[in-house]
Amino acid sequence: MTTPKANKILVLGGGGFIGSHLTQRLLEGGYEVTVVDLFDGKISEYIGDPKLKFLRHDIRARDWGMEELVKWSDLVIDLVAYANPGLYVKIPLEVFRLNFTENLHIAETCVKQNRRLIQFSTCEVYGRTVASIPAAGLKDPEDPKHATFSEDSSEFILGAVNKHRWIYSCAKQLLERVLHAYGLEQGFNYSIIRPFNFIGPKIDFLASEQDGIPRVFSFFMDALIHSQPLKLVNGGVNRRCYTYIEDAVECTYRIVENPGGACDRQIFNIGSPENEVSIRQLAELMREIYRRKYLKPGQALSEIEVVSGEEFYGEGYEDSDRRIPDITKARKLLGWEPKWKLGDLVEASMDYQMECHLNQRLVTQQTGG
Repeated sequence: MTTPKANKILVLGGGGFIGSHLTQRLLEGGYEVTVVDLFDGKISEYIGDPKLKFLRHDIRARDWGMEELVKWSDLVIDLVAYANPGLYVKIPLEVFRLNFTENLHIAETCVKQNRRLIQFSTCEVYGRTVASIPAAGLKDPEDPKHATFSEDSSEFILGAVNKHRWIYSCAKQLLERVLHAYGLEQGFNYSIIRPFNFIGPKIDFLASEQDGIPRVFSFFMDALIHSQPLKLVNGGVNRRCYTYIEDAVECTYRIVENPGGACDRQIFNIGSPENEVSIRQLAELMREIYRRKYLKPGQALSEIEVVSGEEFYGEGYEDSDRRIPDITKARKLLGWEPKWKLGDLVEASMDYQMECHLNQRLVTQQTGG
């Protein structure tokens, strides 16, 4: 049975990094979009579009009209999350409440109203690789097969309970399991997306412009601009596969389109397996690009400094060592292939951040700030 095409889409958390790019793509595709978020700064340029409605709500509040909005929609996309390791350690209970309890409320409203849900999860559900376990006794721990994760077959390996950094992963994993159960028992139609380290314009405000610790790219960018150390947590040996937001949104858009119902009750990795890099290598790459393009005469180039996870994030921190996405399903069902290479996507992201920083500095000078 073919799933009817959606025309009216509700995007919860659509004012953030991923949501702002996805909102733009949906509007370009002719969809009528309602975005609910606390902030509109990243989508302010689209608010004049007659196909877009922005509603400022905190989804944790009760009786803000979610049921009516879900009923209005043909499709709900849930991007609401705390996705910041600093918060997992600092406020683990609130991380659980938002990422599981509040998201479950959204999902159960979709079940009640019989509306398809696209739920953004995380690649962190996979946890650590088997190679990170000393007793595993692998012949070749560096073989990428030990770090390549598939949606429907890979095991999940998480740390001890006192490493409460994993509460985010657990909350997202539990939500996925409940969605699966609703699909199994009640035929609920959902698609789950596991993002692998999306990067690009609007990813975060710089650390000096916000409270808390931003994701690693923005932290390094802020450090470079202000000639501060590039701090490598536990030496920066952990590895990630970075995916440019343009590629990520194109894959997500195809999941929205859902050709022939191919995405019904499916989980998708969205990532770029060829773009694997250690955090130390990322710091070195960004440092070199900054030196080549942006370093001012007389400005000191940031040095690299090693810090412990506990020193940087606080007690209870632990991390996944390596994660490579198996994107066979997206290739087969959606005909999707990531296009952006690592060096190009990092440089494009840095260019955008530098432009924003220079524009902000100009505004501050003009206003006498």
